[in-house]
Amino acid sequence: MQRALQLARRGIGRVEPNPMVGCVIVRGQTVVGEGFHTAFGRDHAEIEALRDAGADAEGATLYVNLEPCCHHGKTGPCTEAILAAKIARVVVANRDPFPQVAGTGLALLRRHGIEVTTEVVAEEAEILNAPYFHYLQNKRPWVIAKWAMSLDGKMATSGGDSRWISNPHSRSIVHQMRGRVDAILVGRRTAELDDPQLTARPPGPRTAVRIVLDSMAQLPTDSKLVCSAREVPLMVVTGEEAPPEARSRLERAGCEVICLEPQQELSSLHQLLKRLGERQMTNLLVEGGGEVLGSFFDAGLINEVHAFIAPVLIGGKGVAPLTGRGAERMESVTQLEHLRTEQIDGDWYISGRFPRKK
Repeated sequence: MQRALQLARRGIGRVEPNPMVGCVIVRGQTVVGEGFHTAFGRDHAEIEALRDAGADAEGATLYVNLEPCCHHGKTGPCTEAILAAKIARVVVANRDPFPQVAGTGLALLRRHGIEVTTEVVAEEAEILNAPYFHYLQNKRPWVIAKWAMSLDGKMATSGGDSRWISNPHSRSIVHQMRGRVDAILVGRRTAELDDPQLTARPPGPRTAVRIVLDSMAQLPTDSKLVCSAREVPLMVVTGEEAPPEARSRLERAGCEVICLEPQQELSSLHQLLKRLGERQMTNLLVEGGGEVLGSFFDAGLINEVHAFIAPVLIGGKGVAPLTGRGAERMESVTQLEHLRTEQIDGDWYISGRFPRKK
């Protein structure tokens, strides 16, 4: 199963909104077939592994990190292929919560006499596909917060200058992240101060939609974001108070302008994530600034954090990574889980996930 997970990870950024899945077929003590889901719309991991195994699949054990599908989608049911190959045993890490599967794939295999074992390396497999499970449950993307900051907790000087706090190696990791997500989001002030491109360099497997929160539609037409809007998608999110001509100006430049109207039951950020979910976006990278990150934090919408801490000091009234209300007492602070810490050419790279809501 560990090998299946290793294979599954090769699909990151290529298979979404599908899950990452790997498959290993073993006969006796010998691996006779391997495969993974390579891209959205292509064959599933089980099909790839069965093709690799050929006739050796008969009587073998199939290890896969997610329940085999049993319905017709972009590809045929994996359960049919497993039965046709005369697999004797199937070992699964996680049940697939997708409504057209949700345990029926496992039940079908059992009805046909195949031995089924579940919950093998389940936690690690669930961590791998957390954005997929989150999307199915909440119908909105998994939110990844990223920032670089100084040792004294500032992500920019008092004048807004932030280039560059982190080192080139740290920034290359951020570009890799950009190349595997569906969308990248910043606030208008960050867009104006940094004038970023918000693209992955070099390009990754996905081209992310760039999103700017700009309530009054004031993003300059000569910014790098707007100038490249016809080549790389740019979504400008405004409020109903934005002047119609300001919205039209951005639309004429090639931007997609979305206006969020006040709703009592949903905050503007919840509205936006709902809209992104309707577009089957499963991963959103929020890069700043401090007010935007703080708003996502206060709304309880952040799922994962990637922070780069550089051995530099800014002092003064520099910008903090998370503003907003925050916690009033230490007993209310958020303790990250699944922590990873790494030193990157002098920077410290810390990542972790928010606890799952009960």
